[in-house]
Amino acid sequence: MSESNNNNEKVLTHINGRVLYITINRPERMNAIDTETNRLMAEAMDRYAADDSLWLAVIRGSGNRAFSAGGDIQAMNNAAEGGEPYKVPETGYGGLTSRFDLDKPVLAIVNGLAMGGGFEIALAADLVIAAEHATFGLPEPMVGIVAYAGGMHRLPRQIGMKRAMQLLLACETIDAQTAMDWGLVNAVVPAEGLDEAAERWINRLLKPAPLAMQATKQCVREGLDMDMAEAIKGQDQNRYPALESMRTSRDILEGIKAFAQKRQPEWGGE
Repeated sequence: MSESNNNNEKVLTHINGRVLYITINRPERMNAIDTETNRLMAEAMDRYAADDSLWLAVIRGSGNRAFSAGGDIQAMNNAAEGGEPYKVPETGYGGLTSRFDLDKPVLAIVNGLAMGGGFEIALAADLVIAAEHATFGLPEPMVGIVAYAGGMHRLPRQIGMKRAMQLLLACETIDAQTAMDWGLVNAVVPAEGLDEAAERWINRLLKPAPLAMQATKQCVREGLDMDMAEAIKGQDQNRYPALESMRTSRDILEGIKAFAQKRQPEWGGE
C-alpha cells in the first residue's frame, strides 16, 4: 500500500494498487464538509480523473457514526457573519456532485448517516454499500436552504417523483433497507461486516476491463439524455469517445485471447 502526499487531517487519501481511497476525516463533526474539506476532496478526485493507473475511487467517512452530515452549518454561519466564505468547488460537493465527465467508477461506503451534501455525494457515486445503521436524508429546507448539490435533480431520476418529493419536501429520513428497496443502495450489511463487504465489491469491480467499464459508464450517462434509438445508434456513430478508445485498445485483444486460452485476462488499461 502506498501513501499519497496528501494526508491532511480533514481528508485522508491512500492508494492500494489500482484503487484510490478517500476518507472524510472529521468524525468529531460527523464528517461535515467545510471549504477545506471540499477543496481537498476535489483535489483527490482531480487526481483520480487524471491518473490512468487508477481504476476505482472509494469514498467513505471516518468512524462508524457518519458517512457525512453534509455541509458544515457552523462554517456556513461563520461565512454569513462575515468570516471566511463557504466555497464549493466547480466540481461540486466532494469534487463529485458536479463532475459530469468522469467515466471511471466511484464506490461510496456509507458507514452511518448520509445527510444533505453527504447524501448527494452518495447519489453521485455509481455504487453504494451501506451499513445497516446508515440513514439518508435531505433536510436542507429545515434550515432554509435546498439540496443544491444535485439532490433535487438526481433523486427524482433515480427513485421517481413521489418518493423524491417525500424526501425533498417532507424532509423525511430513510434507513438503509428502505434506501436499498428504493434503488439508492446496492447492498446493506451489518456494520461489523462493512469493511469485508467493501473489499468484496472492490475486488469485483477490478475484474472487468477498465476501459470497458469506462465506456459502459459513458454510454449509460450520455444515453440517458437521448431517446433510445439515438442512444443505441450512437454506439456506431462515434458518439461515445470512451467506447472508441475501448475498441482500439490492447485490452480488447487480451480479453479475447484470455477467453480462448481459458485463463484470467491481465488488463493494462490501454
